[in-house]
Amino acid sequence: MDEEGVESAIVTSSARWNRLLGFPADARLLIVNCDDFGMGPAVNAGVIESIEEGIAGSCSLMTVCPAAPDAMRLLRQRPGIAFGIHLTMVCETPDLPWGPLTARERVPSLLDPAGNFFEPTAAGRTALLGRVRPDEVETEFRAQIDAVADAGLAPTHLDFHCLADGGRDDILDLTVGLAAEYGLAVRVWLEPGLRAMRRRGLPVIDHDFLDSFSLPAEGKAARYGRLLHDLPAGLSEWAVHPALAGRESRGADSDRHVRRTDHEFLTSPEARDAVAREGVTLIDYRAVQRVWARNTGPV
Repeated sequence: MDEEGVESAIVTSSARWNRLLGFPADARLLIVNCDDFGMGPAVNAGVIESIEEGIAGSCSLMTVCPAAPDAMRLLRQRPGIAFGIHLTMVCETPDLPWGPLTARERVPSLLDPAGNFFEPTAAGRTALLGRVRPDEVETEFRAQIDAVADAGLAPTHLDFHCLADGGRDDILDLTVGLAAEYGLAVRVWLEPGLRAMRRRGLPVIDHDFLDSFSLPAEGKAARYGRLLHDLPAGLSEWAVHPALAGRESRGADSDRHVRRTDHEFLTSPEARDAVAREGVTLIDYRAVQRVWARNTGPV
Protein backbone atom coordinates (compact mmCIF):
# COMPACT_ATOMS: atom_id res chain seq x y z
CA MET A 1 0.00 0.00 0.00
CA ASP A 2 1.39 3.42 -0.93
CA GLU A 3 1.68 6.31 1.55
CA GLU A 4 -1.63 7.85 0.47
CA GLY A 5 -3.37 4.51 0.87
CA VAL A 6 -1.95 4.01 4.36
CA GLU A 7 -3.12 7.49 5.40
CA SER A 8 -6.60 6.79 3.99
CA ALA A 9 -6.79 3.50 5.91
CA ILE A 10 -5.84 5.24 9.17
CA VAL A 11 -8.49 7.93 8.64
CA THR A 12 -11.15 5.31 7.85
CA SER A 13 -10.22 3.28 10.95
CA SER A 14 -10.24 6.36 13.17
CA ALA A 15 -13.68 7.35 11.88
CA ARG A 16 -15.02 3.88 12.70
CA TRP A 17 -13.80 3.95 16.29
CA ASN A 18 -14.93 7.55 16.79
CA ARG A 19 -18.47 6.61 15.80
CA LEU A 20 -18.33 3.54 18.06
CA LEU A 21 -17.41 5.81 20.95
CA GLY A 22 -20.24 8.21 20.10
CA PHE A 23 -18.28 11.06 18.49
CA PRO A 24 -18.15 12.57 15.00
CA ALA A 25 -15.87 10.81 12.54
CA ASP A 26 -13.46 13.75 12.39
CA ALA A 27 -13.26 14.38 16.15
CA ARG A 28 -9.79 14.68 17.65
CA LEU A 29 -10.20 12.70 20.86
CA LEU A 30 -7.61 12.77 23.64
CA ILE A 31 -7.42 10.92 26.93
CA VAL A 32 -5.08 12.69 29.37
CA ASN A 33 -4.61 10.16 32.16
CA CYS A 34 -2.56 10.82 35.31
CA ASP A 35 -0.61 7.67 36.20
CA ASP A 36 0.77 6.70 39.63
CA PHE A 37 -2.09 8.02 41.80
CA GLY A 38 -1.45 6.66 45.28
CA MET A 39 2.34 6.66 45.02
CA GLY A 40 2.75 9.48 47.55
CA PRO A 41 1.25 12.71 48.94
CA ALA A 42 2.88 14.94 46.32
CA VAL A 43 1.56 12.76 43.50
CA ASN A 44 -1.92 12.54 45.01
CA ALA A 45 -2.18 16.31 45.35
CA GLY A 46 -0.77 16.94 41.88
CA VAL A 47 -3.13 14.48 40.25
CA ILE A 48 -6.23 15.94 41.88
CA GLU A 49 -5.24 19.48 40.89
CA SER A 50 -4.44 18.38 37.32
CA ILE A 51 -7.95 16.94 36.98
CA GLU A 52 -9.97 19.52 38.91
CA GLU A 53 -8.09 22.61 37.77
CA GLY A 54 -6.41 21.40 34.58
CA ILE A 55 -6.93 19.45 31.40
CA ALA A 56 -6.39 15.92 32.73
CA GLY A 57 -9.51 13.78 32.57
CA SER A 58 -8.72 10.71 34.65
CA CYS A 59 -6.10 8.90 36.70
CA SER A 60 -4.79 5.42 37.45
CA LEU A 61 -4.58 4.20 41.05
CA MET A 62 -1.70 2.13 42.44
CA THR A 63 -3.36 0.14 45.23
CA VAL A 64 -0.09 -1.29 46.60
CA CYS A 65 1.54 2.05 47.46
CA PRO A 66 1.72 3.80 50.85
CA ALA A 67 -0.55 6.67 49.86
CA ALA A 68 -3.21 4.46 48.24
CA PRO A 69 -5.63 4.73 51.20
CA ASP A 70 -5.49 8.52 50.92
CA ALA A 71 -5.95 8.32 47.15
CA MET A 72 -9.05 6.16 47.60
CA ARG A 73 -10.38 8.61 50.20
CA LEU A 74 -9.94 11.43 47.68
CA LEU A 75 -11.78 9.41 45.03
CA ARG A 76 -14.68 8.66 47.37
CA GLN A 77 -15.01 12.39 47.98
CA ARG A 78 -15.00 13.01 44.21
CA PRO A 79 -17.27 10.42 42.59
CA GLY A 80 -17.15 12.30 39.29
CA ILE A 81 -13.47 11.50 38.71
CA ALA A 82 -12.92 8.61 36.31
CA PHE A 83 -10.05 6.36 37.31
CA GLY A 84 -8.44 3.08 36.42
CA ILE A 85 -6.27 0.61 38.30
CA HIS A 86 -2.53 0.88 37.65
CA LEU A 87 -1.70 -2.82 37.98
CA THR A 88 1.67 -3.03 39.71
CA MET A 89 4.36 -5.71 39.84
CA VAL A 90 7.47 -3.53 40.20
CA CYS A 91 8.77 -0.95 42.67
CA GLU A 92 11.15 1.90 41.88
CA THR A 93 11.55 3.24 45.46
CA PRO A 94 13.86 0.79 47.28
CA ASP A 95 14.08 3.20 50.24
CA LEU A 96 10.31 2.91 50.64
CA PRO A 97 9.45 -0.48 49.10
CA TRP A 98 5.99 -1.69 48.32
CA GLY A 99 4.98 -5.23 47.57
CA PRO A 100 2.02 -7.42 46.68
CA LEU A 101 -1.36 -7.18 48.35
CA THR A 102 -1.45 -10.97 48.23
CA ALA A 103 0.47 -12.89 50.91
CA ARG A 104 4.02 -13.27 49.64
CA GLU A 105 4.01 -17.05 49.94
CA ARG A 106 1.17 -17.17 47.39
CA VAL A 107 3.01 -15.14 44.71
CA PRO A 108 6.72 -16.00 45.02
CA SER A 109 7.39 -15.68 41.28
CA LEU A 110 6.64 -11.93 41.49
CA LEU A 111 9.39 -11.35 44.06
CA ASP A 112 13.13 -10.81 43.91
CA PRO A 113 15.56 -12.77 46.13
CA ALA A 114 14.96 -10.28 48.97
CA GLY A 115 11.21 -10.93 48.82
CA ASN A 116 10.30 -7.57 47.27
CA PHE A 117 8.96 -6.46 43.91
CA PHE A 118 11.67 -6.17 41.27
CA GLU A 119 12.87 -2.70 40.29
CA PRO A 120 11.66 -1.51 36.85
CA THR A 121 15.18 -1.38 35.41
CA ALA A 122 15.92 -3.32 32.23
CA ALA A 123 17.53 -6.06 34.31
CA GLY A 124 14.71 -6.07 36.84
CA ARG A 125 11.99 -6.33 34.21
CA THR A 126 13.87 -9.10 32.40
CA ALA A 127 14.26 -11.07 35.62
CA LEU A 128 10.60 -10.63 36.54
CA LEU A 129 9.19 -11.51 33.14
CA GLY A 130 11.50 -14.51 32.88
CA ARG A 131 10.15 -16.11 36.04
CA VAL A 132 6.66 -14.81 36.79
CA ARG A 133 3.80 -17.34 36.66
CA PRO A 134 0.52 -16.29 35.03
CA ASP A 135 -1.58 -17.83 37.81
CA GLU A 136 0.29 -15.78 40.41
CA VAL A 137 -0.05 -12.63 38.30
CA GLU A 138 -3.79 -13.21 38.13
CA THR A 139 -3.97 -13.75 41.90
CA GLU A 140 -2.21 -10.45 42.58
CA PHE A 141 -4.12 -8.52 39.92
CA ARG A 142 -7.41 -9.74 41.38
CA ALA A 143 -6.29 -8.58 44.81
CA GLN A 144 -5.49 -5.12 43.45
CA ILE A 145 -8.84 -4.88 41.64
CA ASP A 146 -10.80 -6.20 44.62
CA ALA A 147 -9.13 -3.69 46.96
CA VAL A 148 -10.79 -0.94 44.94
CA ALA A 149 -14.18 -2.65 44.98
CA ASP A 150 -13.87 -3.21 48.74
CA ALA A 151 -13.32 0.54 49.13
CA GLY A 152 -16.67 1.17 47.42
CA LEU A 153 -15.13 2.55 44.23
CA ALA A 154 -15.90 1.75 40.58
CA PRO A 155 -12.95 1.95 38.15
CA THR A 156 -13.19 2.34 34.39
CA HIS A 157 -10.12 0.48 33.13
CA LEU A 158 -6.94 -1.45 33.84
CA ASP A 159 -3.44 -0.41 32.85
CA PHE A 160 0.12 -1.32 33.82
CA HIS A 161 2.82 0.37 35.86
CA CYS A 162 6.20 0.34 34.07
CA LEU A 163 5.33 -2.74 31.98
CA ALA A 164 3.99 -1.93 28.52
CA ASP A 165 0.91 -4.07 27.88
CA GLY A 166 1.92 -6.21 30.86
CA GLY A 167 5.30 -7.16 29.42
CA ARG A 168 4.16 -10.51 27.99
CA ASP A 169 1.36 -11.64 25.70
CA ASP A 170 -0.06 -14.05 28.28
CA ILE A 171 -0.18 -11.29 30.92
CA LEU A 172 -2.07 -9.02 28.54
CA ASP A 173 -4.46 -11.86 27.68
CA LEU A 174 -5.27 -12.62 31.31
CA THR A 175 -5.73 -8.90 32.02
CA VAL A 176 -8.20 -8.57 29.14
CA GLY A 177 -10.00 -11.57 30.62
CA LEU A 178 -10.16 -9.88 34.02
CA ALA A 179 -11.44 -6.70 32.37
CA ALA A 180 -14.24 -8.66 30.73
CA GLU A 181 -15.17 -10.21 34.07
CA TYR A 182 -15.20 -6.89 35.92
CA GLY A 183 -16.73 -4.84 33.08
CA LEU A 184 -13.65 -2.70 32.45
CA ALA A 185 -11.53 -1.53 29.52
CA VAL A 186 -7.78 -2.04 29.17
CA ARG A 187 -5.14 0.45 28.05
CA VAL A 188 -3.34 -1.23 25.15
CA TRP A 189 -0.69 0.57 23.14
CA LEU A 190 1.81 -1.83 21.56
CA GLU A 191 1.10 -2.92 18.00
CA PRO A 192 0.45 -6.66 18.55
CA GLY A 193 -2.09 -5.91 21.27
CA LEU A 194 -3.69 -3.12 19.26
CA ARG A 195 -4.26 -5.45 16.31
CA ALA A 196 -5.73 -8.13 18.55
CA MET A 197 -8.14 -5.76 20.27
CA ARG A 198 -9.31 -4.19 17.00
CA ARG A 199 -10.08 -7.64 15.60
CA ARG A 200 -12.39 -8.13 18.58
CA GLY A 201 -14.16 -4.81 17.97
CA LEU A 202 -12.63 -3.19 21.06
CA PRO A 203 -11.66 0.49 20.79
CA VAL A 204 -8.02 1.30 21.47
CA ILE A 205 -5.85 4.25 20.51
CA ASP A 206 -5.48 5.06 16.83
CA HIS A 207 -2.16 6.86 17.17
CA ASP A 208 1.13 6.71 19.03
CA PHE A 209 0.83 6.50 22.80
CA LEU A 210 2.60 9.25 24.75
CA ASP A 211 4.35 8.58 28.08
CA SER A 212 5.38 11.91 29.54
CA PHE A 213 8.63 10.40 30.84
CA SER A 214 9.70 10.12 27.20
CA LEU A 215 9.61 13.91 26.78
CA PRO A 216 12.45 16.25 27.74
CA ALA A 217 11.39 18.29 30.76
CA GLU A 218 12.93 21.44 29.31
CA GLY A 219 10.57 23.24 26.98
CA LYS A 220 7.79 20.80 27.82
CA ALA A 221 4.94 23.31 27.64
CA ALA A 222 5.84 24.30 24.09
CA ARG A 223 6.18 20.65 23.11
CA TYR A 224 2.76 19.79 24.53
CA GLY A 225 1.34 22.75 22.65
CA ARG A 226 2.76 21.45 19.37
CA LEU A 227 1.38 17.98 20.09
CA LEU A 228 -2.10 19.44 20.60
CA HIS A 229 -1.79 21.42 17.37
CA ASP A 230 -0.74 18.30 15.43
CA LEU A 231 -3.19 15.89 17.07
CA PRO A 232 -4.90 13.85 14.33
CA ALA A 233 -8.51 12.76 14.16
CA GLY A 234 -9.23 9.62 16.14
CA LEU A 235 -8.33 8.50 19.66
CA SER A 236 -5.01 9.39 21.27
CA GLU A 237 -3.79 9.00 24.85
CA TRP A 238 -1.21 10.78 26.98
CA ALA A 239 -0.02 9.10 30.18
CA VAL A 240 1.12 12.02 32.33
CA HIS A 241 2.74 12.02 35.77
CA PRO A 242 1.96 15.21 37.71
CA ALA A 243 3.08 15.91 41.26
CA LEU A 244 3.44 18.99 43.40
CA ALA A 245 6.97 20.29 43.84
CA GLY A 246 8.42 20.24 47.34
CA ARG A 247 5.60 18.29 48.97
CA GLU A 248 7.29 15.11 50.20
CA SER A 249 8.36 14.38 46.64
CA ARG A 250 10.31 11.17 46.22
CA GLY A 251 12.51 9.75 43.52
CA ALA A 252 15.47 11.03 41.56
CA ASP A 253 15.78 14.70 40.66
CA SER A 254 14.96 13.88 37.03
CA ASP A 255 11.81 12.06 38.13
CA ARG A 256 10.66 14.99 40.25
CA HIS A 257 11.38 17.41 37.40
CA VAL A 258 9.19 15.42 35.00
CA ARG A 259 6.35 15.34 37.50
CA ARG A 260 6.62 19.04 38.40
CA THR A 261 6.66 20.19 34.78
CA ASP A 262 3.73 17.91 33.92
CA HIS A 263 1.71 19.48 36.74
CA GLU A 264 2.70 22.99 35.71
CA PHE A 265 1.54 22.47 32.13
CA LEU A 266 -1.64 20.54 32.86
CA THR A 267 -2.93 23.22 35.25
CA SER A 268 -1.81 26.21 33.16
CA PRO A 269 -4.15 28.62 31.35
CA GLU A 270 -2.03 27.93 28.25
CA ALA A 271 -3.07 24.27 28.29
CA ARG A 272 -6.77 25.09 28.50
CA ASP A 273 -6.42 27.73 25.79
CA ALA A 274 -4.58 25.31 23.49
CA VAL A 275 -7.23 22.61 23.87
CA ALA A 276 -9.98 25.10 23.04
CA ARG A 277 -8.07 26.73 20.20
CA GLU A 278 -7.22 23.41 18.53
CA GLY A 279 -10.71 21.96 18.91
CA VAL A 280 -9.49 18.89 20.80
CA THR A 281 -12.15 16.85 22.60
CA LEU A 282 -10.94 15.64 26.00
CA ILE A 283 -12.49 12.35 27.09
CA ASP A 284 -11.78 9.67 29.67
CA TYR A 285 -12.08 5.90 29.76
CA ARG A 286 -15.80 5.88 30.51
CA ALA A 287 -16.65 6.07 26.81
CA VAL A 288 -14.15 3.30 26.04
CA GLN A 289 -15.35 1.19 28.97
CA ARG A 290 -18.96 1.21 27.73
CA VAL A 291 -17.95 -0.35 24.42
CA TRP A 292 -15.55 -2.87 26.00
CA ALA A 293 -18.24 -3.95 28.47
CA ARG A 294 -20.64 -4.60 25.57
CA ASN A 295 -18.15 -6.40 23.36
CA THR A 296 -15.86 -8.42 25.61
CA GLY A 297 -16.31 -12.12 26.05
CA PRO A 298 -14.08 -15.02 27.00
CA VAL A 299 -10.52 -14.54 25.74
